[in-house]
Amino acid sequence: MNPRVRTMDEPLPPGLYIVATPIGNLSDLSDRARDTLRCADLVLAEDTRVSGKLLKHAGAKTRMKSYHDHSSEDERDAIVARLGSEAVALISDAGTPLISDPGYKLVRAARDAGHEVRTVPGPSAAIAALSVSGLPTDRFLFMGFLPAKTGARADVIREIGAIRATLVFYESGPRLGATLDALANGLGVREAAVARELTKLHEECVTGRLADLAARYAAEPPKGEIVIVVAPPEPPAATSDHDLDAALDEALRRLSPSRAAAEVAEQLGIPRKRAYARALERAK
Repeated sequence: MNPRVRTMDEPLPPGLYIVATPIGNLSDLSDRARDTLRCADLVLAEDTRVSGKLLKHAGAKTRMKSYHDHSSEDERDAIVARLGSEAVALISDAGTPLISDPGYKLVRAARDAGHEVRTVPGPSAAIAALSVSGLPTDRFLFMGFLPAKTGARADVIREIGAIRATLVFYESGPRLGATLDALANGLGVREAAVARELTKLHEECVTGRLADLAARYAAEPPKGEIVIVVAPPEPPAATSDHDLDAALDEALRRLSPSRAAAEVAEQLGIPRKRAYARALERAK
């Protein structure tokens, strides 16, 4: 059964409302998000100057308060204390709050205190970029912004390189070329997409191999907000019986069939059952 629809003149029930806002095109603000911003007792925003323009567009005169990564525990506790009697909306500068934005500690504190936490879903740059990239979307890993320092960035890329999922990153124009170059060096030959200024006037999505995209943007860093989408690694080539036998023969000189099968299965990335059955045959 569908819940009863709240009429416009009814107050919002107390609690925390996670409200997604447009990532560029103000027309993407949903009716429910507009109503929530109008009817909330308080709107928490990363930058009240940025969000002030959105509230004006929504016709909302709701009081705003800044809430961001540097907000103190005392500020968070004060907000949570209000949730029993007031409706508080949390927004980010653009898109869905908590997606590479502050807020999860507030949500956790609100839940721990027994308050309602409701979502008002809507735009997300990561999902929008995935949808236009032409790359697999059945499994993806959102990584936010990679570290700025070369060594730390390479370590992260190395850590995620073998994950069989499409990778999604946020990036700025000045860092785009260096990031694409680091991804090409760390991940090898992969298809990728650079989505820029999504939903805005100069929206574009450029696809190609990582190395080619790195060369394209090395000399002329683009402006605007950017999402990088990288294809998952190619599946490994099937292990032939010849390769399996060679690996097992070497392992069987040192280990029992069971332990040799376990070692080779992990080494070649094949089912242990296959390796064990073949090990028993080779052991004879």
